[in-house]
Amino acid sequence: MPDTTVPATELTSQYLTQVTGDLERNVNEQERISAEITTLQERLAMLRHDHTVLVNMQQALEAAAPTTEPADSGLSPTVPAPRKRPAAESGTRTKKTTAAQGRATAKKQSAKKPPTATADAKTAQPTLIELIRRDLTEHSDPRSAADISVALGEAHPDRRIKTTVVRTTLENLVARNQAQRTKQGASVFYTAPTPPEPAAASLPSATDPGDETVR
Repeated sequence: MPDTTVPATELTSQYLTQVTGDLERNVNEQERISAEITTLQERLAMLRHDHTVLVNMQQALEAAAPTTEPADSGLSPTVPAPRKRPAAESGTRTKKTTAAQGRATAKKQSAKKPPTATADAKTAQPTLIELIRRDLTEHSDPRSAADISVALGEAHPDRRIKTTVVRTTLENLVARNQAQRTKQGASVFYTAPTPPEPAAASLPSATDPGDETVR
């Protein structure tokens, strides 16, 4: 029995020590919180007192303030006038604008002006048919389409005259009896048409004197 009693006593002593410590800590915590509550209550009381003082001051100031509002002067806010540009700058811009308009007008007039000289020159040039007929008339010997094309190209270098076009034009002239075509082997030659012979003058028929009626 003595052996079991000793351990139980030690365990009880340990619990007692622990409970005593917890109790002290609890008491200390209560005291701390109570002190904080007291401090907070004091601060709350001071804040309430200050609040009452401030409310009284606000009411007193509102009562002493004038009730009438200042009359509106009725004056509109002054708008600053726009800055004037220097006369020299304005004159320079006006000159530039006038010059630009003049150039634009000149360009339009030059674009609208018909190229009369070029048109007259093109109109004055003979047609290909006239050139071919003139070449055939100036040369009595038969000429091929290539010969005529070379001659016309040298006489009129500004005109692109092709042999195929010349040959087609010659065939059209032959079809209209305005040129003659002869063939020598595989080559074809062209000449100017032979002018028609003048018709023989008709002689007056001899009248038999015996046929006349004697009155």
